[in-house]
Amino acid sequence: MAEGRVDAEQVFDDFEERFGAKYPKAVACLSKDRDALLAFYDFPAEHWSHIRTTNVTPSSFATIRHRTRQAKGCVTRITMLTIICKMGLCAEDSWRKLRGFRHLAKVIEGVKLKDGIEVNEDDKVAA
Repeated sequence: MAEGRVDAEQVFDDFEERFGAKYPKAVACLSKDRDALLAFYDFPAEHWSHIRTTNVTPSSFATIRHRTRQAKGCVTRITMLTIICKMGLCAEDSWRKLRGFRHLAKVIEGVKLKDGIEVNEDDKVAA
């Protein structure tokens, strides 16, 4: 939850120092994937809350799982797939929209971001 990559790196270093002796395997596992864990800092700041969440898949399919479990064995495969598709489309209306969706084009184009803010090459030269 750090404000930027530099702060996150410092907190990560503190974490390794504090828990490395007590939980060496867990700390080694996290340290191995450090770049992947902090990769969201290369995306727009508006997207960070969406990237950090771990509840996307379970919450999206909870309704579908609940309904299909009740109808199991009562319908054909094609009918079940149709029901799942329709329930997904209906559930989509209640999903939270992506904040900062206007930045998606920049992400796709590969625009460089630092701590969620666009970095212009002209600004670097001027500085």
